[in-house]
Amino acid sequence: MEQTVYNPQKGRQETIDVEFTKQNTTWFDNCTNSDDIYMITDFENSLLITGFGYSYPVYIYDLSRAAIGNNQKKALEIKKHYE
Repeated sequence: MEQTVYNPQKGRQETIDVEFTKQNTTWFDNCTNSDDIYMITDFENSLLITGFGYSYPVYIYDLSRAAIGNNQKKALEIKKHYE
């Protein structure tokens, strides 16, 4: 599915073709506000960090779910660093 993401390495939005599956995505059910991380997805040796609100997912190169231990708090820290 086509997904618009924010690519901080390029400083702009772009559209990618990504499939969200159980094998490449971790979902977090404890979201209560728009700042919470809803899901993290491995995509082509990179990581997509998606918030619970309406913001675009952040596309981070050379990072994976395993590298951050599938940790929602670490994903939030990384997302804030790149925004």
